[in-house]
Amino acid sequence: MAGIDSKDIRKIIVACDAGMGSSVMLASQLKKQLKNTGVTVEHTPVDSIPADADIVVCHSGLAARARAAAPDKPLVPFQIFLGDPAVTKLVDAIKNGGTVDA
Repeated sequence: MAGIDSKDIRKIIVACDAGMGSSVMLASQLKKQLKNTGVTVEHTPVDSIPADADIVVCHSGLAARARAAAPDKPLVPFQIFLGDPAVTKLVDAIKNGGTVDA
């Protein structure tokens, strides 16, 4: 999937295996970082990504399942839950403008 302009991102879905553990932690972190940007951050199970998501963030180990569940959505896979460069790049693009490679 090609990149998405950061100004088109209004809803980020953080997907994990059950949608209750690691995704809650990362979603909370993203909400704090994106406060006052107008971007909504939610967490869901990877197999239940909502249709109104603009971009999906998930662990790289779940990327294939996320792509299967939401093949038309840009995906940002990450390796570590806190401080991952892919997530930092997403936050920076939303705050400063630019394209998110997904």
